[in-house]
Amino acid sequence: MKSLLLKTQTIAFLLFAFALAFAQNSMKIPSDAVFYMEINGKQLNKKINWEKFNPFLKEIDKKEKGKPSWNDYSKTGIKYDATQQHYARITDSVQAYTAHFVLDNKEKFQEFINSSKKKGLEISKKNNYSYVDLDEDLFVAWNDKRAMITLINYNKRSKNVWNDIYEADSAAIAVDSAAVIVDSAAAAYEEEEIKPFDYKEEIEYLKEEIKYLKSNIKSNNADIAKYQKDIKYLEKHHKYPEEKKQPEENTDSPYSEESVETAPPSSQDDYVETEAYPLDSEYQKEMDSLKAVKFKIVKGIAESNFDTYFNSNLEIDVPAEMLNFHDANSDAFVYADYGKILNEGLYKNMYRRYDFTQFLSKMYNSNTAYNLYFDKDKVRLVNNYQHKDPETQKNILAVYKGKKNKKLTALISDKSIGYYAMNVNGYKYFDMMYSFLQDAGDKEYQKEMQLVMETMKIVLDEEAIAKIAPGNGIFVLNELKSKKVEYTDFDYDDDYNEKEVKKTKEVMVPDFTFAFATENENYWKRIFEVLTTNKEFAKNFTKKGDFYSFKEGKNGYIEQLYFTVKDGIVYLTTSTDNLTAKSTSSLSEKWMKDSAKYPLSGRLDIQKLLTGLDKEFKSTSERKTMDMLKKNVGEMYFKTEAKGGSIETEMNYNINNSSENSLMYFFDLFDEIFKNKEAEKKTQTL
Repeated sequence: MKSLLLKTQTIAFLLFAFALAFAQNSMKIPSDAVFYMEINGKQLNKKINWEKFNPFLKEIDKKEKGKPSWNDYSKTGIKYDATQQHYARITDSVQAYTAHFVLDNKEKFQEFINSSKKKGLEISKKNNYSYVDLDEDLFVAWNDKRAMITLINYNKRSKNVWNDIYEADSAAIAVDSAAVIVDSAAAAYEEEEIKPFDYKEEIEYLKEEIKYLKSNIKSNNADIAKYQKDIKYLEKHHKYPEEKKQPEENTDSPYSEESVETAPPSSQDDYVETEAYPLDSEYQKEMDSLKAVKFKIVKGIAESNFDTYFNSNLEIDVPAEMLNFHDANSDAFVYADYGKILNEGLYKNMYRRYDFTQFLSKMYNSNTAYNLYFDKDKVRLVNNYQHKDPETQKNILAVYKGKKNKKLTALISDKSIGYYAMNVNGYKYFDMMYSFLQDAGDKEYQKEMQLVMETMKIVLDEEAIAKIAPGNGIFVLNELKSKKVEYTDFDYDDDYNEKEVKKTKEVMVPDFTFAFATENENYWKRIFEVLTTNKEFAKNFTKKGDFYSFKEGKNGYIEQLYFTVKDGIVYLTTSTDNLTAKSTSSLSEKWMKDSAKYPLSGRLDIQKLLTGLDKEFKSTSERKTMDMLKKNVGEMYFKTEAKGGSIETEMNYNINNSSENSLMYFFDLFDEIFKNKEAEKKTQTL
């Protein structure tokens, strides 16, 4: 019995060890990865209509290569209903984007690769995978089950130029030597015999100059007059006048614009030929050599990445931190570390130069995730933001827990094109900013920084400031109105003399209301009183009853603005009618309810917006595009709230056509635009 138990334990231990070894053999996402994306192929593949999508891809391929290189993009050997994993990494010398695919037909995939790669390029074979370079910085590798494609950009690491320390590397020396070769070639070119002056060729050149200058005639009148006089002189004398030598003492005489405009050039040496020097073969060899060195490095990086992956169990180990907000039901998931992007990538040394690193590290030290859903009737994007420092995140969440103010929602009406509403805690905003500044300065001056922050808290009466604007506000765009405005243009006669001309044009002017809550009405009333009584401001600001108004003038885009303070609300509007209560429909009532419910929210009826902008589009092509967009565009909506320990923002775009789903909606829209453009090109050709 004891023997059986010992054997069982041994087998269990071996199985556990094997499982552990197998798990450790997974490829880990690089520690310097700043971006991770997961495509839910199982769901997304069901939403793609390949009968529509395939002809479109073939047409794009045909435009790029002259003829389609692949017949059916739904059959490339890639298993489209499997999960795809993508990630990007950034260092100060390497920027790379990598994607991993599951294959369902290795032979078909290799056939697809052969159609994509350059002709004559051999496929390299390793022990457990094959690979080829599709371009100088694009590589793809595959085995029987998986494929991996990577795009790599490499720049040689150098010393920190932001600290004024420079390093001359081999690449720089090669470029310098190439520059010397070019200079010597230029010197040899200059020593060649100068061709005789051809006045006819010079006339043609000057006429071309006039054509160019006419495109910017207002600023080049003097040059045009000068060239015209040069042409007349050359037609008569077949050469430029002799150079007049001036006495040395006159070299500092005042500059005369008139003499420059009327007198022809003093010497034909002033005219330098712009013909490009032929490219020197030695210089080209140097450039090719540098290019080859860079390709060798990039290829080595790609091979190293391929070896790591194909020597693993072909599973990718993603850190749990990246997947905190991953929803398995989303069509695509994205994680981004903006802190690393800003502080560890290309801009790292630049920020350090100006002592920004600590502050930016604190501000962007967060996890940001996006879940994308292509629903039947709308596209949804859910964004989660969570700061990595618990105390800072606590202060951020507190900002998004403000009071509701239903007085502001009454400004929304049936005619409204859209709104943006805010219900945050203005008082807590100071705590959030202090947490960003905490420990953000130079380590040597932490005590001094803390003293400055304490002084700021004493000087700034946070409670009094918060009462001026507690954090509730709304902007409502009601409609776009047409207005004729007068403007000044310039016409020119045959002698290019400028003449001012008064013209009119029709512009679209927004009718809007901006309002926010206040607990200190007297403060705002005093500001408006100063604007109407101050000698300078009173030219544009006036008061009538409870309303203060600002008048820009007849030809201003917004002719008049009205201000008032009433019942704890400060109003700024283009029309006093916007402040009166209006009848509402079920849709506008829903908008009103949402605007008061969430810390941040907004809506935009794009169809109404485009209808308001209708007169801005005048050409036949523009009108056709506008009509197509109006027929297809829908409504946008977003809301932001503190949820599950993060700041969650959900954005919805409701589609407005008969597409199978919201994914194909974008394809159908783009396809229609593409076909219209192609039809226009054919019409123009005929």
